[in-house]
Amino acid sequence: MLERSVITAIAAELAEADRTKTPIPRITARYPDATVDDSYAIQGVWRDQQIAAGRRLVGRKIGLTSKAMQAATGITEPDYGVMFDDTVFENGSVIDTDRFLNVRIEVELAFLLKEALEGPNVTIFDVLRATDYVVPALEILNSHIELDGRTIVDTISDNAAYGGMVIGGNPVRPDDIDLRWVAALLYKNETIEETGVAAGVLNHPATGVAWLANKFAQHGSRLEAGELILAGSFTRPMWVERGDTVLCDYGRLGTISCRFV
Repeated sequence: MLERSVITAIAAELAEADRTKTPIPRITARYPDATVDDSYAIQGVWRDQQIAAGRRLVGRKIGLTSKAMQAATGITEPDYGVMFDDTVFENGSVIDTDRFLNVRIEVELAFLLKEALEGPNVTIFDVLRATDYVVPALEILNSHIELDGRTIVDTISDNAAYGGMVIGGNPVRPDDIDLRWVAALLYKNETIEETGVAAGVLNHPATGVAWLANKFAQHGSRLEAGELILAGSFTRPMWVERGDTVLCDYGRLGTISCRFV
């Protein structure tokens, strides 16, 4: 493990990088022996500092849920980060690009919990029973660490590259539709860029939520009622620049749109 002083210093660097919109050098370039446990410790210090500053935690994001992304990063399980209230945008929002260092969009489903989920041994059936609604969502990826050569340690430290989310479409009860077959068409400036099916997320998007609940149990924690869980992308990230308009069509689950200015 990294020294606690180093972990605290890196968390402060990440907070400053967000304030100044200036990326920091890769953590793994400076501390090649840093581990995944170190990266979650850095994220935890940063999270606690943000909460102490007045931000309100509203949910969690899960990343690296596809086999392709896991193979690319050399890690065999998903990762996770936190979501604050000031990072959630409504459908049709006009979003200030300057809030981020870089912008990429991923297509996801979000689970709104009506009951707490506490592991171990949480299954997808437990997740479906504990879910009030499932709603289409776009994740806005953002990085405060230089992109070239990043590893999973860098990404997790940087709150799993979470920048924000846009919620839209039609919320559905989890037993009203086969969530594996939710499909999406992602457009940028009226040109289709990506397509995907939700089964690409660990064969069922609820699987990632179950994984997260069980992961939290290892640290004596749980997912709380009222939290929104972003379950993982079923498309590749799509780069977005100032002036771009994004539209995602989820079929019977409706659409999400936003514009970056």
